[in-house]
Amino acid sequence: MTTPNPLLQVRDLRVAVGERTVLHSVSFDVQPGSLVVLMGANGSGKSTLGMALAGHPRYHATAGQALLAGQDLLPLPAHERAHAGLFVSFQAPPDVPGVKNNLFIRTALNAQHEARGQQPLDAFDFLASAKQAAKELGLPETLLGRPVNEGFSGGERKRNELLQLALLQPRLALLDEIDSGLDVDGVRAVVALVQRLRSAGTAFIVVSHYLQMIEQLQPDTVLRLDQGCIAESGGLELARSIARTGFARPPLQTLGVEA
Repeated sequence: MTTPNPLLQVRDLRVAVGERTVLHSVSFDVQPGSLVVLMGANGSGKSTLGMALAGHPRYHATAGQALLAGQDLLPLPAHERAHAGLFVSFQAPPDVPGVKNNLFIRTALNAQHEARGQQPLDAFDFLASAKQAAKELGLPETLLGRPVNEGFSGGERKRNELLQLALLQPRLALLDEIDSGLDVDGVRAVVALVQRLRSAGTAFIVVSHYLQMIEQLQPDTVLRLDQGCIAESGGLELARSIARTGFARPPLQTLGVEA
């Protein structure tokens, strides 16, 4: 049986924030529909990876490639990376004052449709699907008509990120500590949504240290970042080992790995 081409290929990626290099020669693959869990101590570079892939202007890729379905993301502006099928959630989702949540998401979704040559959704059809998705995620319907994240609780902000994910249905989603601030029902909603989107072909990179959720997600690969390098790769047992012993582990050679 032939192995499918990776959806995401990261090769020798190096990222600087200002004058400081945060990621050093990171390489890994993500297969279509697979799930990679990214673990690491604070400051190891997990969020930097997500922001660099998303095209945040403060995170500058100084070397390497990040190919999504064969297209190099790094030269593209952020909106074209999204059009290519990338979704990155915020660890701390910001407020967008004055912009209604439903308008924000519909505008993003229709921009995707336009980039792919598809017909835009009208307000009625979009609102029906948004209300259904919000209900499934436990997000109060009234929040759809409020400014993005303004006055939302921590859990509501994370559910709102999940709502965007559910409606945009990207090729690849990087979820940065999506479980932070969520209650038990919220974590269940994460797992259910990830499973549903994976069955439709979406691949995931999930940054988390919450072992119970990681076990429910059943990752294909677990990667441990250490000082800006992939220091260790494995399966679910690696996540369990980190949960038992923490991140104080013997240094290992940086690995290029495939998920």
